[in-house]
Amino acid sequence: MHRLAGLKKDLSLSNVGDESWFKSLFVRKVIPRKDAHSHLLAKKEDNNLYKIQFHNVKPECLDAYNQLCEDVLPSIHTDPEYPCELVGTWNTWYGEQDQAVHLWRYRGGYPALTEVMNKLRQNKKFMEYRNERGKMLLSRRNQLLLEFSFWNEPVPRPGPNIYELRSYQLRPGTMIEWGNYWARAIEIRQQNQEAVGGFFSQIGSLYTVHHLWAYKDLQSREDTRNAAWQRDGWDEVVYYTVPLIQHMESRIMIPMKTSPLK
Repeated sequence: MHRLAGLKKDLSLSNVGDESWFKSLFVRKVIPRKDAHSHLLAKKEDNNLYKIQFHNVKPECLDAYNQLCEDVLPSIHTDPEYPCELVGTWNTWYGEQDQAVHLWRYRGGYPALTEVMNKLRQNKKFMEYRNERGKMLLSRRNQLLLEFSFWNEPVPRPGPNIYELRSYQLRPGTMIEWGNYWARAIEIRQQNQEAVGGFFSQIGSLYTVHHLWAYKDLQSREDTRNAAWQRDGWDEVVYYTVPLIQHMESRIMIPMKTSPLK
C-alpha cells in the first residue's frame, strides 16, 4: 500500500515537471527597455507640456459658461507672468453635446505647470471664475499630454475652421508601434495643412492619443480624408494601426470667439 502511494506521488511530481517544462517553451523573453516611450516619442528640442480639459456643461448654462471663459481665459494667456498659453478652446458640435474643450501649453514642462497653478490660487479673478464655473458644470476631467516629435507644434491659425479631435485608446504596450507608423503617415496627411497637433497622455487616462485636425467645413473634411486613400502608404498605415486600438472617438468642434485656433 505504501509502495503504491509512493509510486503515485512520483508520477504526480513527474507530470508537474513535464508540464512546467512544456509551459516554459511558450514564455516570451522580455528585452529590457532602455528608455520610457515618452522620451522616445516626444520632442527633444523643447520642454512643452500640454493639458487638455473636458468640461460637460449644464445645457441651460452653456452660453453663460462660454461668456465666462471668454472674459477670463485670455487674460491668463496674455499675461507674461504665467508660463502658459491657451492653444485652443472649443465647444463640441458633433460628439458629446454641451461640452467645452480647452487645450493649454506649458513652456517649461512640469515646473511651469506647478508655477501656474500656484499663481492662479492667488489670482482673485480666477478663483471667482472657478467658483462660478463649478455651478455650471455636470462633470469635468483632464489629461496631461506630450506632443509627438513628428507632428507640428500647434500655432494660431486664421478661420473660420471646424476642428476634429480624434481620440484613440491604445492597447498597453503599443505606443511605440503607433508612433512608428504615424511618423510616416503624417506626411500623407499634410497635403492641405489640416494637421494641427498630435499628443499622447502622461497623466489621466493612459495610452491615449489625440490627433487634432482643422478643416474649412464638413465637406472639406470628407474630401480631404477620401483623398488620403489615393496616396501610397495610407492603406498600410490604417491596416497596421487599427489592431492597436481598443476604443476611438471623434469630436467635431467649433472654436470659441477668443480661441487662438480660429
